[in-house]
Amino acid sequence: MDIEQPLSPNRQLIEALSGKSNAKSLVFDMAFDVFNNLKELLAEISNDLGEALDEIKESGVVLSKRVKLAYRDRGKLEAEVRFADDVLVFSLLPDIYQFDKEHPVWGNPYTVQDKFNTYCGVITVHNFLYESVKLNRECDPGYLVARLFINREGCFFVEGKNQPRNKISQFGSIKLDKKELRDFVESAMLYAISFDLLVPPFEKVKTITIGDKDSDDYRIPTGKRNGFSYETDGIINE
Repeated sequence: MDIEQPLSPNRQLIEALSGKSNAKSLVFDMAFDVFNNLKELLAEISNDLGEALDEIKESGVVLSKRVKLAYRDRGKLEAEVRFADDVLVFSLLPDIYQFDKEHPVWGNPYTVQDKFNTYCGVITVHNFLYESVKLNRECDPGYLVARLFINREGCFFVEGKNQPRNKISQFGSIKLDKKELRDFVESAMLYAISFDLLVPPFEKVKTITIGDKDSDDYRIPTGKRNGFSYETDGIINE
């Protein structure tokens, strides 16, 4: 009976490069293509909604000048869309990720079939107040409202507030297309509009120092849930 010989380090490297490393590179290529499509879609959505608002104003409805949309391409890995008092920042993370062994994705037959299917690129969506961005208030927080995971085959799932594709059990059965991408964006925008700025508890803001008041750098942090707990309800559904 022949005893299987262990692979030489050279052979192990060749298999790792042609297997795992290649799979991760294909994931990034896919995610980068998706992000470019996303940027085109953000510009399209901004233009469409802007035209719809113009038609409403032309019909005689009085709209505040603050109720407008603007898209901005901020480079290869970031884009933002402003609508009224909100800004959504879309970011493509530059790395490829694997899930920890406790993550529910491992219960999916699609991931059992091929472990490389679980390597994903990630697009995050953070919600900021427009004034925080405009005035460069560096202490003001932004809130993660959604993130999209996509693998080398274009299969995806979403974690996020009120997102329609947040069922991990569907991973592998649905591929990302323009309609799914639009649903992802519009759901994030709708959540941001419904996610209100709340008055912070009195005890949290009742004192400042003279140094704080006179400092050019001091600003009272302003965020939609500043001083309150930020729950992750509705993020993951298995």
